[in-house]
This record gives sequence, structure tokens and C-alpha cells, in this order.
Amino acid sequence: MVIQRNPVVAIILSFITCGIYGIYWFIVLTTDIGKLSKDPSFTGGKHFLLSLITCGIWSIVWAYQVGKQISEAQKQRGIYEADNSTLYLVLSIFGLGIVVYVLAQLEVNKLAF
Repeated sequence: MVIQRNPVVAIILSFITCGIYGIYWFIVLTTDIGKLSKDPSFTGGKHFLLSLITCGIWSIVWAYQVGKQISEAQKQRGIYEADNSTLYLVLSIFGLGIVVYVLAQLEVNKLAF
């Protein structure tokens, strides 16, 4: 089951908890996207560990993959809008990963009805 989350609340909780909630949000968001795209190998724990091991470099790859996974989930539901993987990649390269989280969460919220 995929839970809809309010991105504004998630950002506020991330700041209040000094990033702890941000880690949780990353993990559950990634897992939810994997569920929606029916890709059981796309899990939050794996991507968090890879980001940790590579000192954050993997998060750039993750951002691109998230866009592709969301696009696949949209195609499966017949509501294909756009492939935002390049946008997510560019935002991540410029250090705007939190914007990627918000945009991805908004897409997940649309798909989790």
C-alpha cells in the first residue's frame, strides 16, 4: 500500500529532525515508487545504502531512475504525462535533491489513489 504524503510537511519535519525524517522520506518514497512501477528491485534501503557508500554520488543516478520509474508507473496506468528523469537529474546535479523529492512525491500522490 502506498501512502500519500504532504511534501510541505515532509520538508518541515526534515528540518526539525535535522535530516532524520529526510532519510526516512527518501527510503519510503523510493520503495513506494518501486511498488507503483511493479519493480521489486527498486527499494529504498538499497538506494540509501548505495548513496551512503558513494558519498551521495548515487543520489544523482537515483534521481534519474526515479523519473524513469514514475514514467513506467504512469504508462502502466494509461496516464502517461511526461518523462521527468532528465529534469530530476539536472536538479540533483545542482544540489536541489529536495526539489526532486517534492516533485516525485507529488507524482506518487497522483498515482496512489
